[in-house]
Amino acid sequence: MKKLKSAPLLEELKANTRKIILTLNYLCKEDESILVRQPSPAKWSIAQVLEHLNAYGRFYLPEIEKAINNNPVRKIEFFKPGWLGDYFTKMMQPKENGQIKNKMKAMKDYTPSVNLDSKAVIDECLAQQQFLLQLLEAAEDRDISSIRIPVSLSRWIRLKLGDTFRFLIAHEQRHFVQIDNILAVLKPSHQRTMRNQNA
Repeated sequence: MKKLKSAPLLEELKANTRKIILTLNYLCKEDESILVRQPSPAKWSIAQVLEHLNAYGRFYLPEIEKAINNNPVRKIEFFKPGWLGDYFTKMMQPKENGQIKNKMKAMKDYTPSVNLDSKAVIDECLAQQQFLLQLLEAAEDRDISSIRIPVSLSRWIRLKLGDTFRFLIAHEQRHFVQIDNILAVLKPSHQRTMRNQNA
C-alpha cells in the first residue's frame, strides 16, 4: 500500500469536513417540509440521511477521542493505509464525477426513524462535524498508524486511526451526494446551489 504524507492527508480530511459544515449551514436555511419529505416511499429524507450519519458519529467520535487521549504525543511523517481500511474507504468514496459507485443497505441499528425533528438532527450533525475537526487537529500530534479504532460492525475489527478518519469522512461524502440527489428531486432549482457550497 502506498504511503501518504500524514500532514497533507489530515489537511485534506479537514477541508472535506469544512465543506460538509458549509452544506449543513445551507441546509439549516431549508424549509422543514423539504428536510423531512421522502422523495419516494422507499427512499430516505434528508433528515433521515443526516440522522444515519449522526448514529455513526455517536459511535466513532467518542472512540476516536478516547484513543487520542490515551496515546502519547508522537508525530509521524508518513501514514501507510491498512488493506482493510483502504478497502472500506474506497468502497464508500463517491467517484470523481460525484456518482455513488454501489448501493448499500444500512444495518438495522443505523436505519433512521421516519419521524424526526429536522432542526435537532442538523444541530447534532453540525456539532459532530465541529468535534470531528477538533479530533483531526488533535491527531496531528499522534501516530495515526499505530492507534487503532474498533469498527461499528465488530469491536474485534480495528482500523488504523488514519483509516478510520478516511472511512468516516468518505461515508459522509457518499451520503451528501445522496442529499444532493434528494434535493434535485424535491427542488431541482437548488441542485446548483448545493454543488456551489461543495466547490
